[in-house]
Amino acid sequence: MTNDINVSPMHTQSGASQRLWSWLGRAGSRLYLFAFVGFLLGPLAILGGAAFNDSSFPTVSPWQGGTLKWLQALFHDGEIGDALVSSGIVAGGVILVSLPVGLASALVLNSLNGRARGFVYGLMVSPMLIPGIVIGISTLLFWRQVGVNGGYFLTILAQASFITSFVMLMIAAQLQRFDRTMEDAALGLGASRLMVLRRILLPYLRPAVLAACCLAFLQSFENYNTTLFVRGTETPLTVFIATKVRTGLTPVINALGLVMMLAALIGALLWELKRMKGFARADRS
Repeated sequence: MTNDINVSPMHTQSGASQRLWSWLGRAGSRLYLFAFVGFLLGPLAILGGAAFNDSSFPTVSPWQGGTLKWLQALFHDGEIGDALVSSGIVAGGVILVSLPVGLASALVLNSLNGRARGFVYGLMVSPMLIPGIVIGISTLLFWRQVGVNGGYFLTILAQASFITSFVMLMIAAQLQRFDRTMEDAALGLGASRLMVLRRILLPYLRPAVLAACCLAFLQSFENYNTTLFVRGTETPLTVFIATKVRTGLTPVINALGLVMMLAALIGALLWELKRMKGFARADRS
């Protein structure tokens, strides 16, 4: 005896509609992803391509032939080298100032409770909300009253005044997951506060401290608004590029951007390889 299974046309139409909407959703998601990645990486691709165009103006259109002369000119440009050194000095000084202050601020914040914690938190993050122009001008005016003019010293202080807040937030976020019973146990066994900090707390905070150093370096290296008012006679890289925009850019700046992008990419790949090797060693052990 044969049983005939009758499929309702409504059910068939509903299944086809669901498959259609599912396909449209996947296609729309992929299209959005490609558009988003293109929006982010498109300008970088154009910047890198202009470094190989044999044109005196930084552009990829019209293409006038491939060349490496802009990369060669980059490594023979003393002004760019001086600007990079200046930015590196400032960024290193900002790390030396913001890291201990941010670490101490995070430890103080983690030890408070109630309204005092909220008040101190708002006070510590408030420099992040102040425009960089205001920070630069106020720092310059304040220190001029005591005879200190612009230069490396004021640039480091002005940048560290708000970059410290970023450092504090990163370390404080890591402290939220810290098990305080480890500290209590160490103190109960006779360890001093300094030993607990050196043997337990700092090793635990090491990833956050390294990330905060990287963030502080990048925030300092790309800062322009604050640096412009307190730099004095020094010319960090951001100020140098802004000056070139007004006086006339050349593809040497594109070559510099390409080298910096490649350096960041290689650094990220090396760090990821190191992290994967660490996971592999942990799995074997």
